[in-house]
Amino acid sequence: MRAKISYVITAAVLVFYFVLVGSRGVLLIETGTPVTVAFGAAVLVLPVIGLWFLWKNTQFVRRANQLAAELDAEGGLPADELRRTPSGRIDRDSADEVFARRKAETEAAPGDWRSWFRLAVAYHDARDTPRARKAMQRAIALHDGKRTETV
Repeated sequence: MRAKISYVITAAVLVFYFVLVGSRGVLLIETGTPVTVAFGAAVLVLPVIGLWFLWKNTQFVRRANQLAAELDAEGGLPADELRRTPSGRIDRDSADEVFARRKAETEAAPGDWRSWFRLAVAYHDARDTPRARKAMQRAIALHDGKRTETV
């Protein structure tokens, strides 16, 4: 719940910032000189890109959470079997062991979205965020019945 609240607050702050930047772009365009119109148009591109990025990430998080809820209802969420340091961080060797099992599971069932979801969690635990995101995207695509390229 805390993560959702943080996400909503961050998204609201970003939207406020995009509106603020967009209004400055409009003001620049309204001055009417060629230079300010060009700068205003350039400034307006930034909030559009930012809103698109925020929308895509929100959709990704929403879909990943839906998969997690479905997997939880099936009793298939991966158990937290990782050793932790005294400070609470995940032990790297432990994460690597779990990752090796999850990778083998995914290689044995490459068309199963559940194994890709668990692999994404293992990548995340191993602090490999880009691969975790790609694995989760693959899980979402497989769940939705879309053709996917090999990760």
